[in-house]
Amino acid sequence: MSCERITHIIRGDAPGRTTELNGFRLGPPDAPRKVFLQAALHADEQPGILILHHLLALLKTADEQNLLQARFVLFPMTNPLGMGDISFRQHQGRYDRASGVNFNRNWPDLYAAVSATVAPLLGDHADTNVQQVRKALKAWLDGMTPVTALQQQRHFVMQEAIDADYVLDLHCDNDALPHIFSVPQSAAVMQNLSDWMGAAATLMTEDSGGSSFDEVWSGLWIRLACAHPDRPVPMACHSATLEYRGQFDVFDHLNQDDAERLYGFLQEQGLIGGELIRVHPPATPAGTDLAATDMVRAEQAGLLAYRVRLGDRVRAGDVLADLIALDGDGAFVQRIPVHTETDGVVIARVSSKYVWPGSLIAKVAGNKTLASRGRYLLQD
Repeated sequence: MSCERITHIIRGDAPGRTTELNGFRLGPPDAPRKVFLQAALHADEQPGILILHHLLALLKTADEQNLLQARFVLFPMTNPLGMGDISFRQHQGRYDRASGVNFNRNWPDLYAAVSATVAPLLGDHADTNVQQVRKALKAWLDGMTPVTALQQQRHFVMQEAIDADYVLDLHCDNDALPHIFSVPQSAAVMQNLSDWMGAAATLMTEDSGGSSFDEVWSGLWIRLACAHPDRPVPMACHSATLEYRGQFDVFDHLNQDDAERLYGFLQEQGLIGGELIRVHPPATPAGTDLAATDMVRAEQAGLLAYRVRLGDRVRAGDVLADLIALDGDGAFVQRIPVHTETDGVVIARVSSKYVWPGSLIAKVAGNKTLASRGRYLLQD
């Protein structure tokens, strides 16, 4: 067994510019299952880099002891293009400068790419159907010619994730408790992951409206199963976005613990052998509909003065924060209350207290679907 380093060279959009995308492969090459993990797709969200740094060390030790029962691919920094986005001594990294596209939005529609090809090939055996779909996906990817730097970066990543049974995308919020985004069809797996992760909430929907990286993998199998109810099409990929607290929560002691918890989850999924790294953690809240999470926004510019902390339970109508007016007759005197419209738990806030109209200032995870949420369920 060995740890194989992956290096992909991304040709830049300007002459003479190239970028390296680095990753790792571990585990038996003939293992029947595969796990793909990546971090910093939003390049300004970096706890996942340190988590995968620690997880890689654990996986290397497990590999040396012949404990890995799956193939593993890790990209600890999956967006080198975004890591290079530094302006006026401030790192950005959420949007591709060339196109304006959010790095975690508008990923290719895998169902549209292969549905017509695989429809006549689906038979009565689930495993064979999975193989046919993945073969078609590979052929589709192999036939692509990525042109821009962003297209190349995405192409390299998708080539590595295409046959994975688990796709875990490590992110963070601005200032938050750990939480998960996934699909209802993966509820049992995500509950196990939530317990290990110590998640404050698991937010579920089949389609958030943004074609985020994790959703395109699970969405493929959901839509194929729906289109072919007479054929056995299993949930062949459990994918999720893991939100590891806030942007400033990058510390060895914290992220080492996160890595060990993630390792324990992988063990309980039968992907790594050996004695369980620690006892199963306490149960966490069951998953809820993402449309039940109130994304609370400011309606005018102001300075935030929070009344709540992360983890606080609130009720519909409660004031989460006051906005101190910065102009007009009430400048520096008036306080405008900002309310939540749901009962739930405050799972995220913002660290920058100067906000402007439309700024997201808090997330409250509730249980009752909110009509106000609409079809686009992500924050940007």
